Amino acid sequence: MPADRSLYNYVIYDSDNERRFAHELDVCDKIAVYVKLPGSFFISTPVGKYNPDWAIAFHEGTVKHIYFIAETKGTTLLDRNELRGVKDLKIQCAKAHFAAISNDSVVYDVVDSYDKLMQVVME
Repeated sequence: MPADRSLYNYVIYDSDNERRFAHELDVCDKIAVYVKLPGSFFISTPVGKYNPDWAIAFHEGTVKHIYFIAETKGTTLLDRNELRGVKDLKIQCAKAHFAAISNDSVVYDVVDSYDKLMQVVME
């Protein structure tokens, strides 16, 4: 899809959920820039490489968390039992990784929609 706030002119998405998510990011005035992370971006974890879906930067002063890394799998942390096994371990490692390297200034979470993202960054 064509994009205005992305690092790239177009966003390649993997699902209808990601398409909706990207569209909402692209039209939100609170978003400074976002990017759908390429497959070549990964975090090494004890259980293998992990590739989060999105990196998002908000305009300072509009939200509590300025930098955000998101995983959009159509589920929330409340539904974590659906993300069993290695994938769940990788997600937990990613959360610890971003907290450690950023002094907790980069927030990582699993969100299933733009609305859930905004709930998390406003907390």
